[in-house]
Amino acid sequence: MKLLQIIGRVFIAFLATTGRLAIFAVSALSHCVRPPFYPRIILRQMIEVGYFSLPVVGLTAVFAGMVMALQTYTGTSRFSAESAVANIVVLALTRELGPVLAGLMVAGRVGAAMAAEIGTMRVTEQIDALTTLSTNPMKYMVAPRIMAGILMLPIMVFIADIIGVFGGYIVGVYSLGFNPSNYLQSTWDFLEVEDVVSGLVKAAAFGFIVTLMGCFHGYQSRGGAQGVGAATTNAVVSASILILSFDYVLTEMFFAK
Repeated sequence: MKLLQIIGRVFIAFLATTGRLAIFAVSALSHCVRPPFYPRIILRQMIEVGYFSLPVVGLTAVFAGMVMALQTYTGTSRFSAESAVANIVVLALTRELGPVLAGLMVAGRVGAAMAAEIGTMRVTEQIDALTTLSTNPMKYMVAPRIMAGILMLPIMVFIADIIGVFGGYIVGVYSLGFNPSNYLQSTWDFLEVEDVVSGLVKAAAFGFIVTLMGCFHGYQSRGGAQGVGAATTNAVVSASILILSFDYVLTEMFFAK
């Protein structure tokens, strides 16, 4: 019976957390579309989420493209299909690697920072002070971060796709001996609008997930510094798991026949 009690307790806690997260997400989205807005805060969060994360995302993308080119060449050379390297690299980057790697990098950098910042404000009662001053914490703290994540991650992924394809081009031309014009022409001919659009839609969804989990766990943190640390860890882990889970769901929606 003790085992059943433990399982039931964990299941009920999971349902309660899921319900709180759903209510928090609906409230955050409603505040994103209802006035008043705080354009200076939104702009600052867009710079924090997008501009300062771009070096990390770009570095990840260029090495991902280079590794993809090497691994694809190794695999296709067994079947004398080396000409497909450019096609596979651009397809993998635009559909999967670009949005997923960018989402994971932003989750590690921005999601943790948001959870720590909001969690610190929670345990030091700054959020209660905002409520006392007739300022809605969801409108002032959460909504600008959600909007910044949804807007900036697709831009970063689009740039990361270009950088990643360039990384594959460098390896393909200077290491594997491909003709530069043929490599670029093959990349351009094989790429379709649906591939890029699906990656950008995934990026917007991942941006929402990262900022939502960072804000949620920070907002719900309790217990001083230890609670803030736990909120930061939970934000990164939960965002990473949800990114990989929703990646499959969105891929099924876009490309399942």
